[in-house]
Amino acid sequence: MGDTRGGCCPPMDLFRSETMQLVQLIIPMESARLTVYYLGKLGLLQFKDLNSDKSPFQRTYAGQIKKCGEMARTLRFFKEQMLKAGVSPSAKSVEETEIDVDDLEVKLAELEAELTEMNANGEKLQRSYNELVEYKIVLRKAGDFFPSAQHSATARQREMELNQMVEESIETPLLQEQATSTDLSKQVKLGFVTGLVSRGKSMAFERILFRATRGNVFLKQVPIEAPITDPVSGEKMEKNVFMVFYSGERVKNKILKICDAFGANRYPFAEDCGKQALMISEVSGKISELKSTIDAGLLHRDHLLRTIGDQFEQWNLKVKKEKSIHHTLNMLSLDVTKKCLVAEAWSPVFATKQIQDVLQRASVDSNSQVGAIFQVLHTRESPPTYFRTNKFTSAFQEIVDAYGVAKYQEANPGVYTIVTFPFLFAVMFGDWGHGICLLLATLFFIIREQKLSSQKLGDITEMTFGGRYVIMMMSLFSIYTGFIYNECFSVAFDLFAPSAYACRDLSCRDADSIGLIKVRDTYPFGVDPAWHGTRSELPFLNSLKMKMSILLGVAQMNLGILLSYSNATFFGNSLNIWFQFIPQMIFLNSLFGYLSLLIIVKWCTGSQADLYHIMIYMFLSPTDELGDNQLFPYQKTVQLVLLLLALVSVPWMLLPKPFLLKKQHENRHQGQSNTQVQSTDDALSEENHDSHGHGHEEFEFSEVFVHQLIHTIEFVLGAVSNTASYLRLWALSLAHSQLSIVFYEKVLLLAWGYNNMVILVVGIIIFIFATVGVLLIMETLSAFLHALRLHWVEFQNKFYEGDGYKFYPFSFILIDDEDH
Repeated sequence: MGDTRGGCCPPMDLFRSETMQLVQLIIPMESARLTVYYLGKLGLLQFKDLNSDKSPFQRTYAGQIKKCGEMARTLRFFKEQMLKAGVSPSAKSVEETEIDVDDLEVKLAELEAELTEMNANGEKLQRSYNELVEYKIVLRKAGDFFPSAQHSATARQREMELNQMVEESIETPLLQEQATSTDLSKQVKLGFVTGLVSRGKSMAFERILFRATRGNVFLKQVPIEAPITDPVSGEKMEKNVFMVFYSGERVKNKILKICDAFGANRYPFAEDCGKQALMISEVSGKISELKSTIDAGLLHRDHLLRTIGDQFEQWNLKVKKEKSIHHTLNMLSLDVTKKCLVAEAWSPVFATKQIQDVLQRASVDSNSQVGAIFQVLHTRESPPTYFRTNKFTSAFQEIVDAYGVAKYQEANPGVYTIVTFPFLFAVMFGDWGHGICLLLATLFFIIREQKLSSQKLGDITEMTFGGRYVIMMMSLFSIYTGFIYNECFSVAFDLFAPSAYACRDLSCRDADSIGLIKVRDTYPFGVDPAWHGTRSELPFLNSLKMKMSILLGVAQMNLGILLSYSNATFFGNSLNIWFQFIPQMIFLNSLFGYLSLLIIVKWCTGSQADLYHIMIYMFLSPTDELGDNQLFPYQKTVQLVLLLLALVSVPWMLLPKPFLLKKQHENRHQGQSNTQVQSTDDALSEENHDSHGHGHEEFEFSEVFVHQLIHTIEFVLGAVSNTASYLRLWALSLAHSQLSIVFYEKVLLLAWGYNNMVILVVGIIIFIFATVGVLLIMETLSAFLHALRLHWVEFQNKFYEGDGYKFYPFSFILIDDEDH
């Protein structure tokens, strides 16, 4: 975790985590902030929370953290505004700024107030501008149809009044009817409401008006050609200009309420044509003035945002550092004099000199009269696990850590994963044509890594970029195994020499191996190209890949057991050496190690012995004669000895260890009862040990025995299932090869055979998409996951507990990386 820092650090111990120590720092109050700041730059201390019993609001620096949180909120507001305006923060390297935090707080508050006021004024001006634009459209559109609409509305009103008078004339005296008819022309005086309504709501708007007024209105609507910006919502909308003619105040009130309900914007309109032209001229002048004012405001706002953008990253980093500093200070406890802060932290042993130098420098720079005190504490707590990595090894370490973080100073599988993971992937993906394609795609990320590392990438792209060096190694190993298999997009090439075989007679065909005779030396590297395209290819490559999978699996499982021996030796656990490592090695190699030996002997001798028959009858009939299946002298005796060792190793793993653990427990407690009275410090130390190590707990022999039984059964069955699991290397390699053949023969060659340019182009396009989508993406992911499983289960379960916790130091580098 973390890159190697400087040349002052000792060489990295790749195989085990760094030696850690628990240290105590006593820091004077006047230099506390500066000390923590320098320690954050160093990034080699993981502080313990000594105030875990207090809530965040009860801690000493809660006010400073709240202040930093408010500044962070202001910076987020600035970032949102810059994104809306299309202004990007400055991409130049962020340097340390000397600005005081209090001054920065004042400055950010002033800028936020100014920007908020500008936004409010801009929104008001923009709303007024949009209203004037709508008003101008209403004046023009309504002016075009107003005379005809008014005439139609008046005629309809007279007709309605006339019908009403005819209905009432039967019950009305003649004199009154005559008086009413003489004043009919004077009664027809209609009011009107003009505005804009959304086109999507226009039908409902018309229907509600008709129902609410019982048809006593006349509505005229005209659509606007282009969408316009709504003053209220600020969104582009398609609208209609409407004019509603009515009679009576009650009807008018209903119309106004309906307009408000439908969000229809109403605008005044004059009946006189001269006044209409004058209003259009006035509105156009106001629109021009507002446009100039809005443009000037936007220019000023853009300038302010660019000024903020130039310093945004510096301010953001400053606020994050300050917040992390005070958060760390809140983890420290006050001493009894309340003049010093006491800190406890984990640190690598190699960093002792650097930490002491930082403490001295902070005391000098803060003009503190008292220096900080550094001392190492003795503890039985399990330290965090810290592996120093670089940009190349970090991705491989993450593969291991995804399964579980190594226990403190446990053997690190990440070192071996750098080679074994890409190699096992390549065994399944072996094709040097596909490997080159994968390499070219990876080189894009590697060449542009400096630029891409500072950008916010998508989830999948971020994952691919983070594992760029893993994919590079996978592609390089795939090219190597592709040369071994002699496959490039499933086609064989005479790269290193001509084929060692030639046709003996006319019966020799490309689809058959009959008639092939050896005429040259054996092909120097990889599979002979003559075997490709023949019916003998599948049995030959099947046999090669299947047996190679077994050899690789047994070799990696042996490596896992050797690492378990390394752990037992390092931690001084002699019981695991005698009753775990030795019987496991005997059991595994008596069976599957012997099978691997038979495979190699058969390859070297060219024997036709049946290995399946040998292994099966080694168990069923160990005393029978081998006959044609004998590969070397005294083979039957060797098999009997190996079978006996395999049978003995099982009770060897199961029985002795629980009884020896019980014996050790009894001796330890017997020795404790005979010791003299200890000193106070020794007694406290022993009590602390017992609280962590459970030294005085009752020894449950049944639990220990059952645990050992489970462990033994798991290993014995796992030795068989894990070896079989490595055959996935053969299966996926065969599947990848056959898919390549299908795409090559059934798509590319088939299209080529039509002698038609259009079909050929279509075939090439399908071949490219199938190769990229299936073979370079899906097959890559499939082989990656299977290689991951082989490492997590078949390899790491032999020695790796993975129950530790990662060293996570207080570091400004990690804070900065959280943004990307």
